[in-house]
Amino acid sequence: MNIVDAMINYPPVTFGQIDTFNAGDVAIVGAGCGQLDLMTIKAARIVAQAEVLVFDSLVSSEILTLVSTQCQRHFVGKRCGQPSFKQDDINALLATLARQGLKVVRLKGGDPHIFGRGCEEALYLAQRGIRSQFFAGVTAALGCASSTGIPLTFRGMARSVTLITGTRMTDGDNSSAPNQWQALLAAQSTLVFYMGKEQAASISSGLIEAKCIAKLPVAFVTNGGRPNQLITYSTVANMSADALTIKDSGPTLIIIGEVVAVGQQLSQLLAGIEYGNDKRIDHLQGDGYLDEVRYA
Repeated sequence: MNIVDAMINYPPVTFGQIDTFNAGDVAIVGAGCGQLDLMTIKAARIVAQAEVLVFDSLVSSEILTLVSTQCQRHFVGKRCGQPSFKQDDINALLATLARQGLKVVRLKGGDPHIFGRGCEEALYLAQRGIRSQFFAGVTAALGCASSTGIPLTFRGMARSVTLITGTRMTDGDNSSAPNQWQALLAAQSTLVFYMGKEQAASISSGLIEAKCIAKLPVAFVTNGGRPNQLITYSTVANMSADALTIKDSGPTLIIIGEVVAVGQQLSQLLAGIEYGNDKRIDHLQGDGYLDEVRYA
């Protein structure tokens, strides 16, 4: 057994007691933004104890290997433009399973509290006398920032970051958006739209009306944090047309702000570095970074 398996299968002792997952409880767990190794150890440990798993479409098959073959599995995924389970039905299913005295894991992509309806489900259960608890996951914005090198905040450029759901960006919802977005732009906030690829035209229109710079950089990150990650760079003016070029059906996050250009610059610099190249070492020494470093 390797150290990761040991950490998952043998929970640590906390304040003299072993962390427990009781029968009839519901654990609302964030699966992170893709791969198994981006889950927290605690989340993986809870999933491994599940007697029944209720999971979303953004949960990878690799993560599903954590549960036993005896574990019941209920897929309740939702995808834009496709038939999906109603939230009321999911709530009722969770309550029914918990009342059967099972250890129920509600597994969500990303983090349950970031556009995951986790607290809606917890409130529904609590109102019916069923206990639940949350286990955090790496949300898409943070996962994509790490995997693309795009900083969500940057000194002197982006002092805040705003997470927005793109699924609500219809013409009707945009009626008050210009003033709101103008305030965000004035605050030098990086804008991150979840599930916004299909609404790229509405987002672009709303930002332009808010006096946004047309050349403000945009990055579409598809399958963020996964081996098949795809990055499509654009601008606010061109993002509507560029969104149509993305043929992959995977989840797409949109990052808008000058920080996108910083991430591009970093990516280009890293691509030009040859590890083990003596010229690279000489260059760094000349800049004073490695004056005291000696290489074997």
